Amino acid sequence: MRTTLTAATVAFGMAATSMAAQTTLILGEAGPNRGARAEATQAFADDVAARTNGDLTIDIQWGGALFKADAALQGVSDGVADLGTIIGVYFPQEMVAYDIADLPLLNNDSWVGMRATDELMRTDPTITENLAAQDLVYLGTFTTSAVNIGCKGTTIRTVDDVSGLKVRGVGAYGDVFRDLGANMVAMPIYDAYQGLDTGLLDCSQGYSYAVAALKQQEVMTSYTILNWGQVGALGIFMNKFAYDALTPEQQTALNEAGVGMADTLGELINADNDAAVQTMKDAGVEVIELDAAERDKLVERGKPYIDAWVEQATAAGLDGAGMLASYRELLDKYTAERDAQGYPWTR
Repeated sequence: MRTTLTAATVAFGMAATSMAAQTTLILGEAGPNRGARAEATQAFADDVAARTNGDLTIDIQWGGALFKADAALQGVSDGVADLGTIIGVYFPQEMVAYDIADLPLLNNDSWVGMRATDELMRTDPTITENLAAQDLVYLGTFTTSAVNIGCKGTTIRTVDDVSGLKVRGVGAYGDVFRDLGANMVAMPIYDAYQGLDTGLLDCSQGYSYAVAALKQQEVMTSYTILNWGQVGALGIFMNKFAYDALTPEQQTALNEAGVGMADTLGELINADNDAAVQTMKDAGVEVIELDAAERDKLVERGKPYIDAWVEQATAAGLDGAGMLASYRELLDKYTAERDAQGYPWTR
């Protein structure tokens, strides 16, 4: 590893008290060094350095240089990197606790979702134990933001409009559309432009900022903001041996910087999403807000997938029902905080 002193190596042969004054951690990131999440990741690294007066620094290896997204969990667990970004959907068994952030709950606010997820991951001892058994420690969370849907030649104003459409879906949100009669098409989001353009797709679920980034507004005629839920099981985890080798002060710096990631990304992604919606409007795309009563039908349709997650979590030795209840309470807590105080970056 290209490092001043890599904690994962030190952990196996040295005590934290004998570590050199400066420690450099290697962070593996499958994504490129651009976009809101990359900016939040760099801000996390900068925050850690600032909190430790440069004693602890993070060297980010971008673009899958150390491992691809579907190998990230093993890469961090095995110490290929000291820490790295793990996407829950690639590891449904190992990351079952974290996958609570991907459930089709009524949870469409990026900051609220991230702060609720972050607090649950930090405070539930069974989650900590589950991760420790995999040689992992949770540090901080991201989100892809709310799932919406863009279409060409058709418009979704009610849940009944979904039936018969060729749709690219996202996780359980796609499953709900399938249950409503959509014909689901397996396709990466990066191919959705061509899919819409050629008629392979009628609609594509995705995220507002991604529409603009991939220029999909050029082939969309309508975009429906569902006000439903988000995909939030992606974040930074650390090798437990590397973490345990650090001083308590360094561990605190990592965790406090990890909490701050939600505020950083929340501000960035809200701005990106707002700008993307304006870009769609400027391109002549009709932007629709789904009626709350119609949205509630989607939430109701999502319940079987939430129940299935509870069963899966329980089978993994976790308190699935208890975790879900706690998560709902945390969503309410941070919604109330937002409503009373505004977002942290506006206070």
